[in-house]
Amino acid sequence: MTLAAQRTLRREPDVYSRFRRFLGRSILLGLELLVAADIIRTVAVTPTLASVGVLAAIVLIRTFLSWSLELEITGRWPWQKAAAVDSARGTPE
Repeated sequence: MTLAAQRTLRREPDVYSRFRRFLGRSILLGLELLVAADIIRTVAVTPTLASVGVLAAIVLIRTFLSWSLELEITGRWPWQKAAAVDSARGTPE
């Protein structure tokens, strides 16, 4: 946050979008770690049908949030990255 404020004071271009992209990627990393922690917790404790169901719901919700954040950050769905990179290079898909 302070780095973005310093860059804004120095009037560097594109500070807001870079900070927003950095913050979004940090949130995505946190969501991935939380999903991994929930999976480990469910496997470590004696799994019941209810705990597996709750885990499935949590994973679905966090996956939706991750995809939404990815779309907001990059402007593309996660599965469109390869096509965008190929078209930027000028190679046919």
